Amino acid sequence: MNLKNIILTIVAIVAMVSTSKSQTSEFPFRVDKIGQGKKSIIFIPGFASSGEVWNETQKELGKDYTSYILTMPGFAGVPAQANPTFNGWRDLIIEFIKKENISNLIIVGHSLGGVMAMDIAATAPELISKIIVVDAVPCLVALNNPAFKSNPDIDCSQMVEQFKNITDAQFLAMQKQGVGSMVSDSAKQNLVLDWTLKSDRSTFAKIYCDFSNIDVREDIKKITCPALILLNSGFSHIKPMIEEQYSNLKTADIQYADQSLHFIMFDAKDWYMQQLLNFIK
Repeated sequence: MNLKNIILTIVAIVAMVSTSKSQTSEFPFRVDKIGQGKKSIIFIPGFASSGEVWNETQKELGKDYTSYILTMPGFAGVPAQANPTFNGWRDLIIEFIKKENISNLIIVGHSLGGVMAMDIAATAPELISKIIVVDAVPCLVALNNPAFKSNPDIDCSQMVEQFKNITDAQFLAMQKQGVGSMVSDSAKQNLVLDWTLKSDRSTFAKIYCDFSNIDVREDIKKITCPALILLNSGFSHIKPMIEEQYSNLKTADIQYADQSLHFIMFDAKDWYMQQLLNFIK
């Protein structure tokens, strides 16, 4: 083998090592590990989304970071878990961080993943150096119902049955309408819709129900690390309610995009990346 071929072989091996995908029986979520930088970032996508939502973000960050991009079980084609719960996922991610011995960790989360980032930082503050919350609030339901109280005995079985029994055409129509209100670009709409349609219907219903019952407004007072909160432009019209939701997070830096729907990383990419880079670096 000549020198050129040896170099090409080494490059190929390095590429395989530095970008790996794994899903084990111990951790039901998929992990795409990219890079070998000294700083580590865990990316958690939103409801029914693939970790691919972070692809452009990871590329912008470059080789200075080791990125762990998650896709949760049952979402976007990843095999489902028998009985998924929001709190169960939180605990598994904390266990993953400890097992991998990840230090100086930044967590970036979108939507459901943003609430998860806050909950992890509140549950295990010693593990987290910074969090970035992309378009999420500590208790979404409370924006419409300020008197909302989380139900510790919530039963999601009825919603699971309802979602399992609707036809594929009905589910498609429902998701098309929903996705259209969350991202502006039609190509990105199709991408998000595809992730949703590849998601396990039972997981979709169970986590939707479970997440609607999550309220971390009180818990976030335990967060000690800096927190950057990036919100879509619609939230700017209800700033007092947003500030009330985040009142217990003393380290919060809340910023609003000028023009964006829910997927800020797509709709306001330049602004989003500048905010993220300034905060991280």
